[in-house]
Amino acid sequence: MSLSKIIKVTLLILVLAFLSNSAFAQKSIKYTTKSKKAIKYYENATRFYDAYDNKACIEELNKAIKEDVDFIEAYFLLASVYKDLKQKEDAIKAYQTGITINEEFFPGALYAVANLQLSIGKYQDAGINFQKYIDQNAESPIKLNASKKAMEIISFAMYQLEHPVPFDLVNMGSNVNSVNDEYLPAITADEQILIITVSNRARQTEENFYISKKQNNEWTKARDMGAPLNTNGNEGAQCISPDGQYIFFTACNREDGHGSCDIYYSQKIGNNWTTPENIGIPLNSSYWESQPSVSADGQTLYFASNRPNGKGGMDIWKSMLDADGRWSIPINLGDSINTKYDDVSPFIHPDNQTLYFASDGRMGMGGKDIFYSRKNVRGDWGRPVNIGYPINTYADEINLVVNAKGDLAFFSSNKPGGYGGLDLYTFDLYADARPMAVNYMKGKVFNNETQKPLEASFDLIEIESGKIVFHSKSDSYNGEFLICLLTGKEYALNVSKDGYLFYSDHFSINSVHTSMQPFLKDIPLKPIQIGESVVLKNIFFETDKFELKSESKIELGKLLALLKQNPRMKIEISGHTDNVGNEKYNLTLSENRARSVFDYLKANGVVATRLTYKGYGWSKPIESNDTETGRANNRRTEFKVMGN
Repeated sequence: MSLSKIIKVTLLILVLAFLSNSAFAQKSIKYTTKSKKAIKYYENATRFYDAYDNKACIEELNKAIKEDVDFIEAYFLLASVYKDLKQKEDAIKAYQTGITINEEFFPGALYAVANLQLSIGKYQDAGINFQKYIDQNAESPIKLNASKKAMEIISFAMYQLEHPVPFDLVNMGSNVNSVNDEYLPAITADEQILIITVSNRARQTEENFYISKKQNNEWTKARDMGAPLNTNGNEGAQCISPDGQYIFFTACNREDGHGSCDIYYSQKIGNNWTTPENIGIPLNSSYWESQPSVSADGQTLYFASNRPNGKGGMDIWKSMLDADGRWSIPINLGDSINTKYDDVSPFIHPDNQTLYFASDGRMGMGGKDIFYSRKNVRGDWGRPVNIGYPINTYADEINLVVNAKGDLAFFSSNKPGGYGGLDLYTFDLYADARPMAVNYMKGKVFNNETQKPLEASFDLIEIESGKIVFHSKSDSYNGEFLICLLTGKEYALNVSKDGYLFYSDHFSINSVHTSMQPFLKDIPLKPIQIGESVVLKNIFFETDKFELKSESKIELGKLLALLKQNPRMKIEISGHTDNVGNEKYNLTLSENRARSVFDYLKANGVVATRLTYKGYGWSKPIESNDTETGRANNRRTEFKVMGN
């Protein structure tokens, strides 16, 4: 149990017990002072306390204490007022003075001061007072059990203090930060766009989105994103899809809302954002949904909600996008992530395997701590790990975001030396807490003849599993796209658009390409015309064999789809080799390979009259055979449009 929950569960009990035992405003009970003036001032104070006039209450209590410095009741009431005002240091001082006068007068004071000390990170002092409370065999089983839990927190926190993790905050500078509060960063996979929530400190109820772009390795001055994203209400708790094309965010009490707070989305087209839309039922409900985080493939949305059938207060849920573009009924992430307390602020890294979130239901430093969890080979979430001190402290830590490469984290803090209240900072994330590194491919899709930008569909398929790991579209205005790529994987890429031949590519992500050396690739699409051809880069054969490998079915499925969409299209399938070996042998091999593709298409419903095949051996190279790369590219399967 965390500190915040201990306080929430027991504060009301403590106050009621204290008021009852000390008999505030009850003249029939004797006080620990004989000074009539002190009693008069004290009873004045109780009336101000009941009227919520804290300033007048404090003034009267100080007068009472001046009349009798050993007036215990005055100190304990003064502590309660300071606690209400969140002046914790003053509350601790008042409690300690009363306890020093008579430790046994009100045993609950030990419990109260220990909680306050724990809440500001005074772990040793809190431990002493919790232990005293436990040793007194206090009468409240709830508070006694909470004290024992608090001792576990203190033990954990003391260990963390002695074993800090690397943590060096770097302020993001005056272009990002200001005298206002900046928080909730969201960043694209290429780290070129940063969207933040800004709260105007002069008008605390106003939150808006601001955007900053990286130019010449520097962040530009953050500017208000304006309508239609920003309104006269509050918008916040946003995430941006890693490709920068969608923003998901939280808005509350809107006319089209389903509950107190709902999740909305907007799409970027060119330089503009569409009017935000409510993501709808069943993802949103009549309850509270907030803090969305979208996976790199855009197919899963994680969020926090207090909807029924959860594990506790706030839980983390996920919803998946189906083939019709509808979000599924949310699924609770279960006991691996959620507790009976609050689990919030999910951030799913672009690796789709590492989840960062905040929780006050697990062993931590006192408030909400940041944890991370990784998926295992079965797709289940592993045991969450506390990210450690000093990233976590006695205060609430939430909203950690990590870049695609996995080595840099973004964080909001009100540490001294900033530009205003909350500022945005970065820090190098230590190795054990890093996700898998994610690379990216970016570029533009365009018409091969007119050079006009095109909106085209992207499918990125993991060769080993045959699973589509990314599905999206290029920007309809400028043809731009960005795709996240996990390192250590082999991929097939298919780009398609009605009326055009699809584009096929195949590549592996290894240590040669880092996040500083992404794949930059512009993709031309050819209109469907007689004579146009496409190299099928994801048709695979064993060396010197012509049986299709199972990995080829991904590409063959795309070709089948193209032929189905264009029922009048006729094609020739051609096989090609490099110049290694006997010419006759290569000619036969190339023809047999083309025949294998022909047979597959025919077996899967394509009428044979629409197909021809031919082997060309080494007679039509597309690159020099003097290099291994050139020879590899010459060993290929193509199709050519013969009729349409």
